[in-house]
Amino acid sequence: MNLAGVIEELIEERGLDKEQVAKIICDGVQAAYEKKFPDLLFHTSIDSRNLGVDVEVEKEVVSSSPSVETEITLRRARVINPKVEVGNKLFCPFDGQIGRVELLVAKQLIAQGIRDVEQAAVFKEFHEREGSLITGTIHKRERAGYAVNLGDVVAFLPNSCAIPEENLRVGFHVRALLKEVLESTQGGYQLILDRASPEFVKKLLETEIPEIFEGIVEIKEVSRVAGYKTKIAVVSNSSDVDPVGTCVGVGGSRIKPILKEIGSEKVDLIVWTDNLETFVRGCLKPAEIERVRIGEDGAAMVWLPDDQRSFAIGKMGQNIFLASKLAGVDIHLQEPQGGDKDELFAGGDDVASDDK
Repeated sequence: MNLAGVIEELIEERGLDKEQVAKIICDGVQAAYEKKFPDLLFHTSIDSRNLGVDVEVEKEVVSSSPSVETEITLRRARVINPKVEVGNKLFCPFDGQIGRVELLVAKQLIAQGIRDVEQAAVFKEFHEREGSLITGTIHKRERAGYAVNLGDVVAFLPNSCAIPEENLRVGFHVRALLKEVLESTQGGYQLILDRASPEFVKKLLETEIPEIFEGIVEIKEVSRVAGYKTKIAVVSNSSDVDPVGTCVGVGGSRIKPILKEIGSEKVDLIVWTDNLETFVRGCLKPAEIERVRIGEDGAAMVWLPDDQRSFAIGKMGQNIFLASKLAGVDIHLQEPQGGDKDELFAGGDDVASDDK
């Protein structure tokens, strides 16, 4: 059975390993012969000279009057192996033929084996790229999310990992975080994408801003409500580099590609500092804060003018939620109830009028 053309095509066009292809073909052919001749023991191998499949059957060596299918005479056996003796068993070339049904079995097994090898290669390639950005094209909109074409592979962007109210149209190019590679219950693998996590924005910054990629500017923390706002704490490892200015760029040239990628979502860049009071003040931007005090329980109490409260709280409380998450503390907005401000700051009214 000459399969030289088939093997070469699989190796060249699909980039498969020659030994893997040979094993898959041998296993498929052997299964077909075992189906046609279930009582015989077969061995298949690839002839290295013509890339054909050699089919052999096990026979017992006898002195005379052999059974054609299961026995061979000593004289004939010694043509194959000069050291063989009566009673030994050896594999001999098999002349029997298989039919259309068995050929179909072989074809199905070989096709499945090739698919398994290709899927394993895909799993290995993308498993190594988990947590990185990849670019694809929206293939179709499904009820549970989007199918994204990555070339020879289709990935899935679930609704839960998409930016809310984002309209991704078929044919649009899209960047996403490769969140995980899952083994499917139906066989094969499923690539799960993500555009809604803080990690996605962090990877965008690393891609677009060389100083972050090189470690000159470091991202300390990211908090995000996808579709509304992302707050990013950055710090410079060089006294000559302004971390926020570096991320924004001249005229916003560096931050604009990131804003374009995440649509109408706002981005607040905050200089990270280990002074918690100063950091909480920055986290609450764009609100202008009068004073911050860290309580014994670790919560941050914040005083600010009445006209700044709505900025601090944000839409549906999301700004103060993000600020609290970024700073790693509960933030309580304090409301003066009369009297001198110095008295309030000294002993003060610790009743929180707004929370996350």
